[in-house]
Amino acid sequence: MKQRFSRWLQDVWYKEMYISAAFMPISMVYDDIMRFRAFLYRIGVKKKTKLAVPIVIVGNITVGGTGKTPLILWMARFLKEQGYKPGIISRGYGGSAETWPQWVDQQSKPDLVGDEAVLMSKHADCPIAVGPERPKAAQMLLDKSDCDIILSDDGLQHYALERDIEIIVVDGQRRFGNGYVLPCGPLRESTERLHKVDLVIVNGQAEEENEFSMFMEGDIAINLVTKEQKLLSDFHYIPSHALAGIGNPNRFFALLEQKNIAIEKHAFLDHYKYTEADINFNDDKAVLMTEKDAVKCFDFASEKHWFVPVKAKPQQQFIDKLLTLIKEKIRG
Repeated sequence: MKQRFSRWLQDVWYKEMYISAAFMPISMVYDDIMRFRAFLYRIGVKKKTKLAVPIVIVGNITVGGTGKTPLILWMARFLKEQGYKPGIISRGYGGSAETWPQWVDQQSKPDLVGDEAVLMSKHADCPIAVGPERPKAAQMLLDKSDCDIILSDDGLQHYALERDIEIIVVDGQRRFGNGYVLPCGPLRESTERLHKVDLVIVNGQAEEENEFSMFMEGDIAINLVTKEQKLLSDFHYIPSHALAGIGNPNRFFALLEQKNIAIEKHAFLDHYKYTEADINFNDDKAVLMTEKDAVKCFDFASEKHWFVPVKAKPQQQFIDKLLTLIKEKIRG
């Protein structure tokens, strides 16, 4: 039922069905609430926490994934190469830990700290803490590590944590849907917010003057059981299953189709908690999935199951601008 409702909402938001107009009064109230809430933080009625190191927020203004986590991982690696000591905080969405914040390492369980946190721990090589109250998660990083800059995976609308740099990631395929705020459309806040942040980067080709481009690169598949690696070209024209429980499953499916892989698509909700029955099919076809999905499937996967790791590649102008901003904040 939840899956069907989600797909119906996607149609409403991204295919401009007229039924979305029925939600307009609620959307207007929602938009007013979001603006008023931001105003309360701005004038000091609601308090912000200012920490001793620069905070970089990587968020979005739409519901669902846009590619924030791959960008965060790229930024963590890049900053380490530049001599910084980054740390990462995140919401820990999907995690069921009894206490927060939680320290994350490669032994952490996705059902406790969330799938994205476990994925980041495998690639970031930097301290990670998660929790719904981002100031507390950030303070845990400072208490337990020597990080000198903190990257926040999401949190654009969580103003309780004072931030130094704001970056919005835009889904280049779906953009902003019908352009309305929730529940009439997919926007968490209006597109006016795009003009108030430091950088806007598009997962795909930039369309506007103030945007930068970022592309996802993925050429291999890794077996969940044997750890064997294969080029995606080895799957050319071979009928396979493809499953994705991410914000925009079609982005993953398109990546495979661009590699000339014949796929049967299986889309799931973002952060979906898989069971063995979800990933096993009554045939001998290979099953390709995202790495974010794979972290929740290792316990019941077979040698038919492969995940496709991807890396973000931002354009050079974004890299130059980001480094300039960070140097200014560190120096300041």
